[in-house]
Order: sequence, then C-alpha cells, then structure tokens
Amino acid sequence: MSVTTKTGDKGQTRLFTGEPIAKDDLRVETYGTIDQLTSTIGMARAFSENERVKGLLLDLQKELGLLMADYASRGQKPMITEEMLQKIEAEIADIETSLPPLTKFLVPGETKAEAFLDFARTTARVAERRAWSLSRRGTVEDIDLRYLNRISDYLFILMRLENEDIPRR
Repeated sequence: MSVTTKTGDKGQTRLFTGEPIAKDDLRVETYGTIDQLTSTIGMARAFSENERVKGLLLDLQKELGLLMADYASRGQKPMITEEMLQKIEAEIADIETSLPPLTKFLVPGETKAEAFLDFARTTARVAERRAWSLSRRGTVEDIDLRYLNRISDYLFILMRLENEDIPRR
C-alpha cells in the first residue's frame, strides 16, 4: 500500500478500523496530538544524556503508538493495558524517591533534552484535553484516559531525572 492515498485531498482519512472520517474530526485531532507528542519525545530522546531516561522514553514512544491505535479505533478492545499504566506509576514512584524534594518551580531550558521533555509534557496535556472532549462525544476507553493523564507526570519526573546533576540558576 502506498503512503499516498489521496483521500486527504478531499478532507477525509480512515480510522484504524478502515472507517472513513473527516480529517478535522475530534478523534483524528486526538490521535494526531498523541502523534505530535511521540515526535516531541523523540526529540527529547535524541538529546538525552541519561541512558535510563533514553530507554524509558523509547518504551513510552512504543506504547504511545498503541494509544494512537486505540484512539484511531471505535469499539475495539484497547491495546493499552492496566499493566502498562501500573508500570508507569511504579516508575514515577521509583524515580521520585531517588530525587531531592522540589523546593521551587522549575524553569525548563537548562539543556535541550529538558526543554523538549517539558514541551512533550505540555503536549501530553493538550492531548489529554482533546481526549476528554472526545470522551464527551464518543467512545473512549477509561484506561486510555487514565494512561494519557499519567504521561505528563511521567515526562515531568523524567525531565527531573535527566537533569538531576545540572545546577540550577
């Protein structure tokens, strides 16, 4: 199958299930924002100097592909699982215990990786808002909403881990 389908020339695309849908439909906007998030995480990973962070970001990118598939489907069993959510929650808890307590707001930008991780965090929040709007209009799995909600927290803690040894001004 060619990457060029020409269905977009008339403002249409297809869901993962093959169902035609308008390109500006909120469902497409939601998984498109998750796609943007995945790309932003890729930029953060490219600049990361922390091997643990790099590995966790790669794992997250792979899972976000599954999350996009969930949003690009209707009525299908979700690919995101409770175990995936629990893994992220456990990772957040583990990293948090290894870092000193926050005593002030962070101003991102000390490193490129930190800046991209923060941009990814805010992109995750945009995706989450889109997902909640979609949930009020159509079928959205609870696990997908909860998973997406954890991503911004996860990216924040990964940003802190990335720069744990960077002095702050």
